[in-house]
Order: sequence, then structure tokens, then C-alpha cells
Amino acid sequence: MSDTTQAPAATGSTPASGRPAPRFPLPALIVMACTTFIGIVTETMPAGLLPQIAGGLRVSDGSAGQLVSAYAVGAVLGAIPAVMLTRGARRKPLLCLGLLGFLLANTATALAPDLPVALAVRFVAGAFSGLLWGMLAGYAIRITAPERAGRALAIAMTGIPLALAAGTPLGTWLGTTVGWRWAFAGTALFTAAILAGALIVVPDAPGQHAHTRIPLRKVLRIPGLATILAVVFGWLLAHNLLYTYIAPYLRQEHLDLTPDVALVIFGVAAIGGVWITGTLVDRMLRRLTLASLGLFIVAGVILLAAHGSTPLAILAIILWGLAFGGSATQLQTAAGAATGEHADAAISMVTTAFNLAIFAAGAVGAIIVDGVGAKSLPAVMTILAAVALIGVGFGRRAAFRTGR
Repeated sequence: MSDTTQAPAATGSTPASGRPAPRFPLPALIVMACTTFIGIVTETMPAGLLPQIAGGLRVSDGSAGQLVSAYAVGAVLGAIPAVMLTRGARRKPLLCLGLLGFLLANTATALAPDLPVALAVRFVAGAFSGLLWGMLAGYAIRITAPERAGRALAIAMTGIPLALAAGTPLGTWLGTTVGWRWAFAGTALFTAAILAGALIVVPDAPGQHAHTRIPLRKVLRIPGLATILAVVFGWLLAHNLLYTYIAPYLRQEHLDLTPDVALVIFGVAAIGGVWITGTLVDRMLRRLTLASLGLFIVAGVILLAAHGSTPLAILAIILWGLAFGGSATQLQTAAGAATGEHADAAISMVTTAFNLAIFAAGAVGAIIVDGVGAKSLPAVMTILAAVALIGVGFGRRAAFRTGR
């Protein structure tokens, strides 16, 4: 999972114990990718359907927008407690429980009679999201041979860019065509299919042994983890500032590019970033993370120089997607490599840092857009990414280790 890990010379090699190497669990990882896909779609779909939801629940657009906030609050408050309370539980029942929670929450959202019920349901959905995001990375690593753990994690996280590129736009189209309730009902139906797949093809794995569990504060003190969390927050804040406020940025720069097209371009490029990460992360985690942040900064600089040039803006968005697409895999792999047996607890902290960055981006971005204007967002994005790059640079010993 780190630069110090060296892959075997040939596929299918036999370990020193004489036992054959375990098969790569591709079907199970595809189910996990579908789980991350449905998690992102469930989280982001209300943002594309605010007018329809507001009309259906007879509230303002701003009030309907709190469905996104309620979900995020549930994820922030639920991730660490849920993972810490279930560290000893077997992984497959936990995965199925999380998917069942998504299924029930999306069904209940589709049937919600008013806003308070919908908000409560979304909060619960966010809590299940915190549980799933906190355990999926460790689960993917547990069922895979160590020398291929990074690739397994990349496949499991493929659902993120796929959801951003296709899932959320498809849900928005369905909601505007046949009604927002049917969009959530369709999401629930897809979740049921994923749950069936999990029951059939995903192998079980044990939780953490009781004698190896340590308090959360001691997990946080593991060398390298604090640096990783700082990089997570800085990089995700840099990304979400522009991603959240892409519409006012495109409008103020007078670019001949609509937000939905820009986000599809970003999502498709991010899939390429996931593929590159899956290919390289097991052999060169540190160099890959440095290169990704460097490319992210280049994208920000090009956006600063675009000044109304749509071709330059498209190039920057492509580079942005390539740079950011593998970030979740890189950062979670780094957390797992640094913390070993305590990876689930560490990754739950990574999940919380992700969601806190999303919160902060909404608040800070609003101040920037209303104050100095959305044109300045690429500058702030570039500065924050540079700080994150410095963090990776100083983390060579424990966080982002130097190696072959």
C-alpha cells in the first residue's frame, strides 16, 4: 500500500508459505464500486432537483437545500462513532446493513410527506453513509492480497467519479422527467440490486481483533496520520471550493460552457485519474500523490490564465479531473499504510475530514463569491493545493513514505 511495497515478479506467484496467492476479488470490488456510486448519488441528487423537491414539499429552494446539509451532518457525526462501535464486527453483515439503510432511506425519502420527515430520513441516510465510507476501504484491503491492495481500493472507489459523471445527471434527468420521488425510488431499486449482489459475491472478512483495538486518541497519535488528515482537508477544501461554485465561476468568466457539461467533462477525466491511480498506487504512492497535487495546481493556474477562453478552461477541467480522480484512493491508501491494523478507525477520520472540507468549502466559498467574486476561486484553490503538496513533501517518513 506504500512506496515500500514491491509487487511480485509474476501474476499468480506463490507465497513463501507454499500456498497459492489469493484470487483478485474483482466481482466483490465491483459491488463495492456500486456501493460508492449509490452513496454519492444519494448524497448529491437533491442538489439537482431542488425546484422539484421544493414544489413537492411546499417549501422554499433554500429549505429544500437543507436535505443535502442534513445528509452531510449525519455523515460527519456518524462516521467515527459507527466505525469505532463496529470494529470487531464481521465485514459482510456490516456492508449489507449499510446498503439496507440506504435502501430504506431512499424509499422513505420518496414517500416523505413533508420537509421535517425528509430531513430526519436524510440525516439517518448520512449516518449509514458514514458507516459505509468508514469501512469500505479497509474491507477492500482485507479481501485482497497485500501487494494488490491499492488497485483493489482504486476499483472500489471507481463509483465516485462514475456517480459524478453519470449517476447524478441521470438522477436529475429522471427527477425532472417523471418526478423527484421517482428518482429516489429508482435509487432505492438500484440499491436493492447492489444488496443482492453483495449477498451473493462479496466474501466475508473478520473485524479487528479485540486485543489489537486502541482508543481513538491513540489512533490519532500514530505517526503520519495527522499529516494525512491535514492533507485530506486542504486538498478537499481546494477541490470543493470550485466544484461547489462552478456555476458562478463559469458565468463570471463568460465561458461558453454550462455547469452540467463542465461537470461531465470533469467526471470523465476523473475516471481516467482513477485508472492511473489503480495502476501505480501499489508501487509509487508518494510520487503519485505528489504528481496528482502538482497537476491539480497546474489546472488551477490554467484556470487563472483562461480569462474567458473556453478551450483553456476545458483543458484545465480535464487536468483537474485527472489530478483529483484518484485522490480518495491515494489518501485512504496512505492512511491504511500508516496505521495498519487500525486502518478502519483511521479511514473513518479521513471520511470525517472529507465531509468537514465539504462543509467548509460551502461556507468559505459563499464568502469569496459574494465578496471578491467567483473569478478568484482558482487562486484560492491553487494556494490550498500548494499547502497540501508541502504537507505530502514533509510526510516522507510516516505519512507518504519514500520508497522504490
